[in-house]
Amino acid sequence: MKVIDKIRSEKISFSFEVFPPKTEDKFEAIQVATEQVAALSPDFMSVTYGAGGGTSKFTVKIASDIQKKFNIPVLAHLSCISSTKEGVRHQLEAIREAGIENVLALRGDIPQGAVNSGDWDYHYASELVREIKEFDPGICIGGACYPECHPESKSQREDILNMKKKVDAGCEFLTTQMFFDNNVYWNYLYKVRDAGINVPIVAGIMPITSVKQVERSLKLSGAQVPLKFKYMVDRFGHDAEAMRQAGIIYATEQIVDLIANGVSAVHLYTMNNAYVAESIKNNLKGILEI
Repeated sequence: MKVIDKIRSEKISFSFEVFPPKTEDKFEAIQVATEQVAALSPDFMSVTYGAGGGTSKFTVKIASDIQKKFNIPVLAHLSCISSTKEGVRHQLEAIREAGIENVLALRGDIPQGAVNSGDWDYHYASELVREIKEFDPGICIGGACYPECHPESKSQREDILNMKKKVDAGCEFLTTQMFFDNNVYWNYLYKVRDAGINVPIVAGIMPITSVKQVERSLKLSGAQVPLKFKYMVDRFGHDAEAMRQAGIIYATEQIVDLIANGVSAVHLYTMNNAYVAESIKNNLKGILEI
């Protein structure tokens, strides 16, 4: 099933993201964790792509197994930076052979130590979107967006214009990077619509349940944090169980506010943690059934 159909349905879409193992020896443990998340029956699941494509085979394997075992639509991430056209085509063939109909097209992070070269086959996600459309027009393509501006963009206006290129190339929906202040999402949505981008903007939510997550997550997303988030970490960060509970509640409250104000698609960055995903879903049980 196409993910866009889930996102556009009248029912609220609540989906999960998981990640594959970095190395072969971790595959079994990660597979168990991702299947525990899948057992919670989200509307769809996305599986991330390793930096530089190093774990791409695990992405397809994890995604394919989830789709077959749980009958859940899956979204396979695919990044293109420093990849060859041949390599991307090979990955797309593997995705199609696995029966996966949905791809999240990403530029990806520039590999550490690499220089952005003019010789690369791809420099932007919009180029990958066009490549996927050329390969198979029937594939449902999603993309990523940054409510607080991509770290490498000169301005948010430039970032939004670049995002429009992805949509014009065939991107059917966009999922936001994590944010911790819903006002950021609303302000961003206004600017995106004003720029003529009318595809669904799925709200990406990251539950922060440990102090270790804080610095890494903020660096990764470039997200700013409201005072109440800082107060939460200051007050509960020293106690692992209290911090986990507070993080689950904070993410739940974000989602409740988003849905109450008209958002119909939320994507939870689970970090392969079934307990956190289940806790939040249980908190939303009545709301998601509306």
